[in-house]
Amino acid sequence: MEHNPIDKTKIAENPHLLPYAHTVGSAVIKPIDKGRTKGLAVEAMREQTTMQLNQIRRQMELLAEQAQQLQRRVEISERIYTADMSFKPLISQIYHLYRRETGQNVLSMIAPSEWGRKGMPFEAFEATVKLLADHTWEIIEYGKP
Repeated sequence: MEHNPIDKTKIAENPHLLPYAHTVGSAVIKPIDKGRTKGLAVEAMREQTTMQLNQIRRQMELLAEQAQQLQRRVEISERIYTADMSFKPLISQIYHLYRRETGQNVLSMIAPSEWGRKGMPFEAFEATVKLLADHTWEIIEYGKP
């Protein structure tokens, strides 16, 4: 039988299972602070989800703004098609929508700044619009409420 010079009372049988380095030359083993690791993970998760929620919030605000613009465009378009006009509107031309004191709308080729000394003969300027090829109206400028 062979003699083993290593004293079994001074070595570990399974040094790879020890929670610390078993020799001076071993890699440093530091215990993991599980509470801190979890805390950092939760903090990172919250930061990431907050960032994503803010992005979704901005998208919702943009969609709401687009819906309001579309609603306003429909409203102005309906008013234009019920307005008095003494000409046939041409595609890609710019026109101006006014409101008379009676509430009736008028579509005109004359801009608010072009009325001259007498001034605008209408109660209010509603919008400057452009007729698109699909016969919808692009609103270029809104009148003051």
